[in-house]
Amino acid sequence: MSSSTESRTDGRGRTMGSVLSGLAVAVGCVLFLGGFVWAALLYRPYTVPTDSMTPTIAVGARVLAEKVDGSEIRRGDIVVFKDSTWGDLPMVKRVVGVGGDKVACCTERGRLTINGTPVEEPYLQGRGPASPIGFKATVPSGQLFLLGDHRSDSLDSRVHLTDGDHGSVPRSAVNARVDARAWPLGSVGVMQRPAAFSALPGGTSQPGPVQPIALAVVAGAVLILVGAAHGPIARRKARNRA
Repeated sequence: MSSSTESRTDGRGRTMGSVLSGLAVAVGCVLFLGGFVWAALLYRPYTVPTDSMTPTIAVGARVLAEKVDGSEIRRGDIVVFKDSTWGDLPMVKRVVGVGGDKVACCTERGRLTINGTPVEEPYLQGRGPASPIGFKATVPSGQLFLLGDHRSDSLDSRVHLTDGDHGSVPRSAVNARVDARAWPLGSVGVMQRPAAFSALPGGTSQPGPVQPIALAVVAGAVLILVGAAHGPIARRKARNRA
């Protein structure tokens, strides 16, 4: 009688375990695949071809850029854009000025100024001034002033200062805003908004849903692995009891 009761109990336990493992795999698949679909709808992968954005983004690094309208771009954002004056390929630079801004460099301490306000830029390559050459520019309405983080090795708005738009590009030229680094693995992470720009009028932008997407993919993978592992583990336990 005791053996029969134990057999029924073990049977119910195995059945319940199988149901739970199947449910875990099903939920995991929804989260895993749903995360990738969500990412595909909102983000584009880009490879940065030069070192003009180091140390923030290394040459050859892969980034995830959210597809946004140019009107959503704020100072401090790193954007992917394409402008015929700059060339035929997508480029990646940081926005330091928007329409109406007076951008200049450098102060006695070597800092960039926006409308006369010095800006701390901890993301720059090296410890020198914010630009090896001095410059001044007034950004036309609807335009963006763009600089690389590696100021001594970046062809950016400073090179185009004599253009009709004072080196700026139209907001409509922006294809996407970089939200995260995806490769190499050692650099994976969400792109932080520079605190120095948050105190200026308009503030900084908010990152897209890249973190919830990453969590959904990781959680889905874990549930799939745990659910799939239940069967072999349960069978091994049954053999040991036998």
